[in-house]
Amino acid sequence: MKEFLRKRIVGLKRNPSIIPLVMLAISFLVYSLNLTDISDTTAKIQGTGMGLCEFAMMLLNILAFVCVMDAYPRRKKANIPMIVLAVVMFGIIVYCSIHYSNAIIAAVNREASPIPLNASTAYIADAYNMLNTYRILIIITAVLLVTLPLYSKLLKKINTSVDVESNENMHEIEIEE
Repeated sequence: MKEFLRKRIVGLKRNPSIIPLVMLAISFLVYSLNLTDISDTTAKIQGTGMGLCEFAMMLLNILAFVCVMDAYPRRKKANIPMIVLAVVMFGIIVYCSIHYSNAIIAAVNREASPIPLNASTAYIADAYNMLNTYRILIIITAVLLVTLPLYSKLLKKINTSVDVESNENMHEIEIEE
C-alpha cells in the first residue's frame, strides 16, 4: 500500500495538471449523469433561457476539457490564454447554473399556479440540489486550475525517494585495468 501511494505521488509530481482535469471530469460526470432531471425540469417549467443554460453548461464543460488539457503542457510554460479561456468558461457555467436555479425557485414560488414539489415532481428538487453541487465543483476546479503553480511546488517538496539498504555496503568499483 505504501509503495502504491508513493507511485501515485510520483505521478502527481511529474504531472500535477491531472488534478484539475480529474476534478473537471468529476463535475462533468455529476452534471451529465443527472441530465435527465435537468431536461425534465426544463420541460416542466419552461422558463426563459433554461434550455439555453442547459445546453451552454454541457457544451462549455466539454470544451473546458480541451482548455484544461492545453493549459499546462508537459515540460513547457503554462499556456495563459487557455487558462483564461477555461476560467471564462467556468464563469459562464456558474452564471448559467445560477440562472437555472433562479428559474426553478421562481417557478416553485410564483403566485399564479406554482409548481408543487411532490413525489411526481421530485426531479425538480433533485435538479436544484445537483446544480448547487455542480456549481461548487466547477468553482473548485477553477481554483485548482489557477493555483496549480502553487501546489505543484508543494508537491515537488514531498520526499518520494526510496531508501535502499544494500547500497550502504557497496565498495568502489575499480575500472582501471
